[in-house]
Amino acid sequence: MTTPPRSFWQRPLVLATLSALLLSGGWPPQPIGPLALTLFIGWIPYLLMERQLTLTKARKSRVFAHTYWLLLLWNALTTWWVSYSSLPAGIAAVVLNALLMCLPLMAFRQTKKRLGNRLGYLSLPIYWIAFEQLHLHWNLTWPWLTLGNGFAAAPEWVQWYEYTGFLGGSVWVWAVNMLFFSWILKNEKLKPEKEAGRSVSVNASVVKPQLLIFNSQFLIPLLVIILPIGLSYLIGAAYHEKGPTAEVVVVQPNLDPYNEKFAGGASFVSPNEQLTRFLTLSEQHLTPATRLIIWPETALEEPMWEKTIESSPKIQRIRAWLGWHPGVALLTGVTTIGSYPSKETASETARYRDDLGYFDTFNAGAYFASATAPIAFYHKSRLVPGVEKIPPVLTALVSHIDLGGYVGSYGSQAERTVFAAPASAPALRAAPIICYESIYGDFVSEYAHNGATLLALFTNDAWWHDSPGYRQLLRYGSLRCIETRRDLARAANTGFTGFINQKGEIFQLEPAWIPTASRGTVHLNDEVTFYARFGELIGRAAQLLAVLGLLAIVAWTLRVRRLTTNS
Repeated sequence: MTTPPRSFWQRPLVLATLSALLLSGGWPPQPIGPLALTLFIGWIPYLLMERQLTLTKARKSRVFAHTYWLLLLWNALTTWWVSYSSLPAGIAAVVLNALLMCLPLMAFRQTKKRLGNRLGYLSLPIYWIAFEQLHLHWNLTWPWLTLGNGFAAAPEWVQWYEYTGFLGGSVWVWAVNMLFFSWILKNEKLKPEKEAGRSVSVNASVVKPQLLIFNSQFLIPLLVIILPIGLSYLIGAAYHEKGPTAEVVVVQPNLDPYNEKFAGGASFVSPNEQLTRFLTLSEQHLTPATRLIIWPETALEEPMWEKTIESSPKIQRIRAWLGWHPGVALLTGVTTIGSYPSKETASETARYRDDLGYFDTFNAGAYFASATAPIAFYHKSRLVPGVEKIPPVLTALVSHIDLGGYVGSYGSQAERTVFAAPASAPALRAAPIICYESIYGDFVSEYAHNGATLLALFTNDAWWHDSPGYRQLLRYGSLRCIETRRDLARAANTGFTGFINQKGEIFQLEPAWIPTASRGTVHLNDEVTFYARFGELIGRAAQLLAVLGLLAIVAWTLRVRRLTTNS
């Protein structure tokens, strides 16, 4: 039987809890840049806990339980607010995401067990970043807690994201944590203790740190923190906004999605009244220099068939209004329906009705380049798991169940559509980004690669009430601006409406929870950053190394079995 640690702070449960609290520093309720410093020591309690449980030969189930508790608590402390929009999705985001996060940590333990400590600890950051890369692309995608996102409130520290993307921040976090952990190991000694006059085995001994000495070795992790921050400040000081300018208006109608926005709400505002509010707010902030107006996600909430959308009275009203304001383009959120001529041409998310055939419902953006130009559509492509996207196997299970509303996944599109510039502003090529999509660095960078000169984000943050969620989402926009060196114009139904510049600095922001609009002058940069040009090099490299690591484990296991059989 193992001897439990005597110190309260050496208890595995305490260490796991401490690690979760430190990692949560990157996602505080109110974004505070300096709190992100806790990420640099956030994994150290976990590493000490894992080492202690390994030395005491704890059961696998005990190691997993403590690891899962750490990840569950971290998720709960930072993403609990998802439950406001959907309780099942909120529970899944915490419980299931914590379970998925166990995968790289369990792979690390197996690698360390079979290939030794040196390769084991080296594999840990690789497995974790490979998992973060995977979490950007599969059906269960939920990369909110990607470590590199933890610096969103401190964009001045990570100006080098234009080269590495946000996974560069994940590498930074792991590098510092591993260096601090190595320093701790070199400053501790292993002492078999005496209990009741008899010696306890080395395997049952407890790691007891010596008094930590701030020696020259301690300077290494400090330098790995300070030097990238210093480099970032130098890059930021030398960088200046690029490209011609254009005036943009972003509108915030402040319609409560639970009571006012949609039919059935206690204080439902009719679609015509909603449209009047949009047009009035736009008119109040419009000037002769305005070239683009952006309305928020699902501003036009009643589903409209794309093929017949021009016959909608609301579309005709919008076109008439644009006709009174020549030279102004409009980008608005809208819910649309697209049809398919046959089963063979239908998407995997398409549904079927005898009277309608095969069709998809889209959370979309509609772009009016002018009063007479054909409407261009963008279909939201990174959908929220469990809310907007259900894995195909589950879709089949619920397709015949009346849930009183939308069943199944929304449709999406594969390519990143960049809207054509209006004649009045030939450099203005807007990238439509809908809400949740703005947490994906690689996804947003594809717009810049495809020629976008402005990031146009339209969202409905009010689903999350007055919670940390919409504050964190606002800050994520700063990272996307740095990665692409594009200005961002942000229109929220309510939440935060305003502008972020190419250095990730919020230079104009309206308060939440009031009907308002904001007019700003944006720069239209057409240069493509290293990150936008080459994509997630770090993530792909980590995945390749992770596969090699897993193959090495398999080879080692087979070799041991063969030697055991031969002996």
